[in-house]
Amino acid sequence: TTLEWMVAENRHPLPNSFTLHQNYPNPFNPITTIRYDLPQEGHVLLTIYDILGREVVQLVNQRMSAGYHTSTWDTKNAFGSSMSGGIYFYQIQTREYTKTNKMVLLK
Repeated sequence: TTLEWMVAENRHPLPNSFTLHQNYPNPFNPITTIRYDLPQEGHVLLTIYDILGREVVQLVNQRMSAGYHTSTWDTKNAFGSSMSGGIYFYQIQTREYTKTNKMVLLK
């Protein structure tokens, strides 16, 4: 019934704000998870940068539904090569929101 559907839909309500969470684990090796919340559908760009601000890899570059999302980084760059240990930045960009966080890769 309609009421049952409404109750089921409200068990996991959509986030009410854009959020880029701290990656975990941090520091990490060889893989880390990045969580982000989208209160509305839209195009999402999730990019990893090195300490000098050079793009390492785009983890997400597509239209995403509203909700709670995760992406993982396996320390590889866009060419499939493993990155060295150090400080990296991950940035989410949507039309309405941009946020950058720091993470540490231990080798």
